[in-house]
Amino acid sequence: MTRAVRLYAPEPQKAKLATVLMDAEGLEVLFAEQCLELLAGSRLGRIAVTIGAVPAIFPVDYRLIDGQIIFRTRDATNLHTASANTVVAFEVDDVDPSWAEGWSVLVVGVAREIRDDVAIALALDQAPSLWDAGVGAHVISILPAFVSGRRFVHAA
Repeated sequence: MTRAVRLYAPEPQKAKLATVLMDAEGLEVLFAEQCLELLAGSRLGRIAVTIGAVPAIFPVDYRLIDGQIIFRTRDATNLHTASANTVVAFEVDDVDPSWAEGWSVLVVGVAREIRDDVAIALALDQAPSLWDAGVGAHVISILPAFVSGRRFVHAA
C-alpha cells in the first residue's frame, strides 16, 4: 500500500507543490529517475545470482553507462558462470553512520557478458577505474527491467 504526501518544496520566488509517495512502512518511494541518479552516483553494489538453486550475493565495483550496469569479473568464477544470460538482482544503498537516514535501490534485469571487442573497449574507456579482474576478465552488463527504491529519514 502506498500513500501520497504533498509537500511544498521551496523554489526561488514561488513555492512548488511536490508529491512524495510513502509506502506502508513509512519509507519514501523513489521514482525510477531518482533511482538511476543514485545508481549513477555510486560505485559499489551487490549482485544476487543463483548458483545451483542457492542464492549468492557478490560485491562488485560497477558503473552505470548508457542506462546499463557494467562490471568486470574473473574467468571461471561462480559470479561469471551465474551471471551469463540470467535474471539477477542488483542492489545499491547508502546509509549515514548513525543509521538515521539513507536510501536503497533494487534493480532486476538480465545479466549478459559483453563479447564485442568494440563494446568492451568503449565500456572500459567510460569506466577505466573498474576493479581489475586480471587476465581473462569478462565485462558483464545488466539492463534494468525493474527499478525500485526507497529513502528513509530519521523521524525528528
